[in-house]
Amino acid sequence: MPAPERLPAPGVTATGEIEKLLAEGELTVVGRIREASNAVLVCTVTYGGESADCVYKPVKGERPLWDFPDGNLAQREVAAYLVSEATGWGLVPATVLREGPYGEGMVQRWIETPGSTEPGAGLLALVEGEEAGEGWKPVALADVGEGRTALLVHADDPRLRRLAVLDAVINNGDRKGGHLLPGPDGRLYGIDHGVTFHAEDKLRTLLWGWAGEPLTDEAREVLTSLAAELAEGAPLATRLAQLITAVELAAVRGRVAELLRTGIHPEPSGQWPSIPWPPV
Repeated sequence: MPAPERLPAPGVTATGEIEKLLAEGELTVVGRIREASNAVLVCTVTYGGESADCVYKPVKGERPLWDFPDGNLAQREVAAYLVSEATGWGLVPATVLREGPYGEGMVQRWIETPGSTEPGAGLLALVEGEEAGEGWKPVALADVGEGRTALLVHADDPRLRRLAVLDAVINNGDRKGGHLLPGPDGRLYGIDHGVTFHAEDKLRTLLWGWAGEPLTDEAREVLTSLAAELAEGAPLATRLAQLITAVELAAVRGRVAELLRTGIHPEPSGQWPSIPWPPV
């Protein structure tokens, strides 16, 4: 029997084909990411002579979160993917909700970073002094030990800026450096979206460099289109209603409307820490 054909890098194969593979293919567990706070299983998925690497996060492996009592993390991960796809930016790897070896869970396309590239490499840095430098945006001063501080900065990169807008829409409470994956196709992917869509402001991120700055024309156009797709009865809204609560869906609409009203990137609320811990 010939070996399954490996799918090319994301962005080469049609999105629908990848989703079909993830949703209907046979999952084989090959490992586990032990440092993750919830169960994250590394798998291969095979269907119709094609194969790809993926991660499988079973709902049974989730630790309960007191401030996210409704639904589960897997559903929120899928919801984040659907909103990302609606923007047209393709910032989240293909993600589906399905049954697996350990019950229902989220299955997401594995993103292989080029060579020895680490998550967030070239996108985040600590610099001495109080100036971010050309091509970088300041985030906050960080304690680096022995009474010393350094300035945490992120790249002034349009891919990151798009991700900052997406995070504001889905209310991402955990945008860490380790969740930023440069793909082999030059695209940037964000992963780990289980702590999203809360009805209250929970935005915690390392991407505050544009806080208070005007949104790009592109972002305003995308948000205008997204508002229409979130309208009652629209396909995206109908699908999201199966994954998050009615209150949370209403909050998504409210956040999009507020971004369009103000025309600026949101700023930290000041009610709780605005940067996730640990930040990597």
